[in-house]
Amino acid sequence: MLRIGQFYELEVLRDTSSGLYLGIPKAEEQEGQAEETEEDDAEEGILLPGKFIPEGTQIGDLLRVFLYKDNENRIIATTQQPQGTVNQVALLTVNQVSGYGAFMDWGIDKDLFVPFKEQKRRMEEGEQHLIYIYEDLRTERLVGSANLHRFLDNEVLSVEEGQEVDIIIWDYTDLGMNVVINHQHKGLVYENEIFTELRMGDQLKGYIKKIREDNKIDVRLQKDGHRTIEPNSQKILEEIKENGGFLNLNDRSKPEEIYALLGMSKKNFKKAVGLLYKQRLIKLEDEGISLNTLK
Repeated sequence: MLRIGQFYELEVLRDTSSGLYLGIPKAEEQEGQAEETEEDDAEEGILLPGKFIPEGTQIGDLLRVFLYKDNENRIIATTQQPQGTVNQVALLTVNQVSGYGAFMDWGIDKDLFVPFKEQKRRMEEGEQHLIYIYEDLRTERLVGSANLHRFLDNEVLSVEEGQEVDIIIWDYTDLGMNVVINHQHKGLVYENEIFTELRMGDQLKGYIKKIREDNKIDVRLQKDGHRTIEPNSQKILEEIKENGGFLNLNDRSKPEEIYALLGMSKKNFKKAVGLLYKQRLIKLEDEGISLNTLK
């Protein structure tokens, strides 16, 4: 079933003065995979307005499009790229505030509406907020909410310890930094494991460090030290070679200095250096680390 808020690869059915009409590719129809859209207009097709048509498009071509509803409640296709799709979190900017709520710029012509009831505080034009995008079942329109806690679920988890995940930086707490995991769960990165400046909305990879009995999730920004000791060791070795055979870091260096140069925690740095030392590839000196030329 074609639903708003998602991307689809649709076939160009016909050309009109308003734009192109798109539908399920014929190959899928023959396989019985095609289903009606929300408004039973699969046969009529979905309009891709003329301003969104890529140059050179022909009847029968396949186009990757995003579906949403216009002000007349019609399903419309666009080749514009929204900053998030349905059931995802994205950092959006307030374009306009009305008597009903805020309208957020999310990368397509039609702004995303965030009603007042879905705001933690009254939004103002130009502000940025993390917004959860969802389909309002009552109005059958895409809307947004700044109340992420209402949509992120840790009761049924889809992740496990050690797994690499996509995270979005949320906000800071006394313990560290809250993050959104795979657009589904809430997690925490502890303050003593943050070695670089991060801002709300930053998207990066993380690793599930621990899942607690109450399903709270601890996240780290690097792989577990035992799993990364070899690549980290190689990275240190390459850095030493690039710096003329000497690296001005040791076990007395500050964690921030190590992370700024090597992108790893001090704990992982010490483990990696230990492996290189055991393999007699480096020498440990008062001021840093050097290559061992007498292996």
